[in-house]
Amino acid sequence: MTTLENRPNTALLVVDVQNDVVAEAHDRDAVVANIAGLVEKARQEGVPVVWVQHADEGLPKGSDAWRIVPELTPDDAEPLVAKSYGDSFEDTNLESVLAGLGVGRLVVAGAETDACIRSTLHGALVRGYDTTLVSDAHTANDQTEWGAPPADQVIAHTNLYWTYQRAPGRTAGTVEAKDVDF
Repeated sequence: MTTLENRPNTALLVVDVQNDVVAEAHDRDAVVANIAGLVEKARQEGVPVVWVQHADEGLPKGSDAWRIVPELTPDDAEPLVAKSYGDSFEDTNLESVLAGLGVGRLVVAGAETDACIRSTLHGALVRGYDTTLVSDAHTANDQTEWGAPPADQVIAHTNLYWTYQRAPGRTAGTVEAKDVDF
């Protein structure tokens, strides 16, 4: 149903599952395991897996902190998009990668829920993509010292509002990892 013409394919978009990004994240091990399961399922079904990796002054490119967690290993043939803003589309080649793959529907997983995941979800939807968030395959860190709700509540709220998100000619929503249908 995407508004992008001739883009019938789906891709799994794995955002910022990097050592320092998820080191102290809520329910880290379960979320990473769910993402690993999604990656395996996508590969088995011939669905493209597109990786996004953030770098900035606090997360220097090439550092151990910047590396994707050891439980996840991008295949050399899978696109890896470097970014430096929250929205994975901003100032990156993500759109051209997805266009080249004929992708009009994204299944999104990763970190952090209240930053790069939310930005990327909205960025995808406004650019014409059908956008599904995997409700148990994204996570956040505790930001309560800056006035944010606890991470589990941030995750629950994001799942709640994305479940009902819509746009003309596009779909959005959430699904549990076990129910993902590529």
